[in-house]
Amino acid sequence: MSNAERVIPVANLQEFFRDSINDAMENQGVDADDHTAYYVVNLLTVFSRSEALYEQTEQGFGIKPLARMLGDAVQAESQEERNVALKRLGDVSLFVAGFFYESLARSLVDVDYYVNMGGGAYGSLSEGLGSTTRGRVFQAVYAELANKFQDFVDVLNEVRDMAKSSSDHDVLRLYEIWLRTGSRRVAGLLRELGVEPSQFAETRFQH
Repeated sequence: MSNAERVIPVANLQEFFRDSINDAMENQGVDADDHTAYYVVNLLTVFSRSEALYEQTEQGFGIKPLARMLGDAVQAESQEERNVALKRLGDVSLFVAGFFYESLARSLVDVDYYVNMGGGAYGSLSEGLGSTTRGRVFQAVYAELANKFQDFVDVLNEVRDMAKSSSDHDVLRLYEIWLRTGSRRVAGLLRELGVEPSQFAETRFQH
């Protein structure tokens, strides 16, 4: 197959992500407000541009460590600056956990760290918004993202599904992710591979 035959033309990237997110949410049984789904679609559209995802750090052009982002929020001089820092922390955590979870196996922190940091950031952000109509809409969006962070990680996992054959290493990695997060999607993938996640196994995920 030539490179040209491998390319799927997409007339509108946002529409592509919208359809993909809607399909994945339906497959995963994730029920969410339309505003929340649109937020995630817009997040993917924005982060499709590298200049939106990456920023200048002390180590060069890349992604600032999550702990540094949290520090930015804690040290913010105004509520507006704090909200911007928390939003960045939540958005990056969701995107990385959703699209690059496999690469996290080679890093110092794993996917559960991103889930905890991102969910916490969205939760704090929802509590800090004003009482305006626009504020209440986004307050509900961030609250839902906080409460269903792992579900949306699963949705993004499916959107970027690599459709590759699984090896024994892949099975072990999936089981490790399930132990760390309690992901329903990962549990389903394990069952498809003939592995039943034990209900007696200790996980780090708290419902």
